[in-house]
Amino acid sequence: MSLTMSAAEREAFLAGPHVGILSVADDAGRAPLAMPVWYAYEPGGEITFITGRDSRKMALIRAAGRVSLVAQEAALPYRYVSVEGPVVGFEDPARPEDRRAMAERYLGAEGGAEYLEATKDAADTMVLTRVRPKRWYTRDYTKQPR
Repeated sequence: MSLTMSAAEREAFLAGPHVGILSVADDAGRAPLAMPVWYAYEPGGEITFITGRDSRKMALIRAAGRVSLVAQEAALPYRYVSVEGPVVGFEDPARPEDRRAMAERYLGAEGGAEYLEATKDAADTMVLTRVRPKRWYTRDYTKQPR
């Protein structure tokens, strides 16, 4: 039996509220930059995440024009989705409703409101990035016979 996820399985998994690890090539001869990110995804759509306009991460994303994202379930049995693709757009600055939706996705309504209040001074420096999934790599050990 294959441990690879079907297209529907991988898209449903990626749509869950996992903290992703975003990787982007570094043009200075260093290893790729890999950082945890909050992200959003709906099956068949684009991956979105928000980061600071003046961050090293954003400079590398703009230069590379593509990223990879890994979402995983760290508890046994392990599952993960790794996806890469081109950056297809930016919202600069990120819209308040996108910031709110992302904060609430990970922190709930109350925690999201607290986060937005704590980061309100940086709100106009945040950029939403859109990525079109192109290549997928998956593993689902829940499919492994016991």
